[in-house]
Amino acid sequence: MIDFMLNGQPCRSEASPETSVLELLRETLAVTGTKEGCASGDCGACTVAIGEPGPDGELRYHSANACITPAHQLNGRYLVTVDGLAQGDALHPAQAAMVACHGSQCGFCTPGIVMSLFTLHEQQRQAPAPLTPQRLEAALGGNLCRCTGYRPIRDAAMSMDSHPDNRPLWLDAAAPRDSEADKTGLDLDASFLQPGSLAELTDCLARHPQARLVAGATDLWLESTQRLARFERVIDVTRVAELNVVEEAELQDGRRGWWIGAAVTYSRLEPLLEERYDAFAHLLHRLGSQQVRNRGTLGGNIANASPIGDTPPVLLALGSRLRLVGPEGERELPLDDFFLDYKRTALREGEAIRAIFLPRPVAGQTLKVWKLSKRREDDISAVLGAFAWRMENGVMRDVRLAYGGMAAIPKRAANAEAALEGQAPDAAAFRAAREALAEDFQPMSDVRGSAEYRRLSAANLLERLRLVIAQAETDSPREVMLHAYAH
Repeated sequence: MIDFMLNGQPCRSEASPETSVLELLRETLAVTGTKEGCASGDCGACTVAIGEPGPDGELRYHSANACITPAHQLNGRYLVTVDGLAQGDALHPAQAAMVACHGSQCGFCTPGIVMSLFTLHEQQRQAPAPLTPQRLEAALGGNLCRCTGYRPIRDAAMSMDSHPDNRPLWLDAAAPRDSEADKTGLDLDASFLQPGSLAELTDCLARHPQARLVAGATDLWLESTQRLARFERVIDVTRVAELNVVEEAELQDGRRGWWIGAAVTYSRLEPLLEERYDAFAHLLHRLGSQQVRNRGTLGGNIANASPIGDTPPVLLALGSRLRLVGPEGERELPLDDFFLDYKRTALREGEAIRAIFLPRPVAGQTLKVWKLSKRREDDISAVLGAFAWRMENGVMRDVRLAYGGMAAIPKRAANAEAALEGQAPDAAAFRAAREALAEDFQPMSDVRGSAEYRRLSAANLLERLRLVIAQAETDSPREVMLHAYAH
């Protein structure tokens, strides 16, 4: 049984474990303002807002794709859909701005766009900040308008504050701590388990080692929407307290950094990355949409073991470690040892990822990450290269080069690393590194790119790395780039 608040009203419903929020709304509750477009989290037509009580009791809302959000994850949460925004004829500022700016054309995408604007409006009320082009792009980047009406939609986003603040009264109420919507339970039904602590999680894993684990569901739920799969039993890790923390730590080898809980979302991780690893933070801007980053987790991206996952190559380049938990206790291992073969990992039966160690940058270290995809935003990688190194007395040290899309697993380029380690970053060293890539990878062809494209792209990324290093060491970046084009 799922207990939650729907547009300010208590709601209780039953659902099978693979039911999405969108299915619950449209097919069970007959709340049909939210639309189904792609059923894969790409178009944003199904965008809703999910609220959780903050430390001060005020609700904090984030946008989410209803089509790939498990319905059971609404338990104890506050759901807002486009159906609940207007108060009679008084429109919410997000709706009024869309009308005034003629932001709706065919209208199918409009409910999702309005909900993204609603979330932005709520965030502006709680923490006002300039609506920069980058912030607007992030807020609306997950909403596809096939009629290409983006300029009036952007105008609507910029003008919401000029409309009367006709917000539903229940949005201003503090989250009641003793309401039905604030209660959670370990067993929501016989098939969907929602542990709240590490002890409960390990008990669930011991009793149900074959259960499917879910966090953001940005990948797993595609099995339901695209393949019509049914899940016998699901364990939701998003409420496990120990999996939702970021802790500073020092490893036995002296490296300092942060243990990032496996259920920490990309959106929560972004401020840390922006402060410490700007190249990694920039990659997040191209990892799905805001709706996806609000739900997806670093732990899920690793556990999924996709050869084209965006974050594993970066973590491999940084020398990350994993902390695993299961019925037999906890253990650690380098991320290098986690990926075994296509979709095969070192996880034992009944184990889960507890946390990921992100090392603190060391003096002189540089990280570069480049992603190649058919679309710039919200697309799957064809090739992704992550490169970390430090300069010492004019030569490269601690060189770690990792790629996605070049093998059955995210993988380091060991031979190319050896070609650069201890060498000056000159043309000869990088030529040897590019040639060594043929020993490191034998990529395959698929819809995202041919094997030849991948081989050439991987080598070109190394050449780009050489140019970036040369540019940093010269007073004439233009001269370096012209030299590169001439050769």
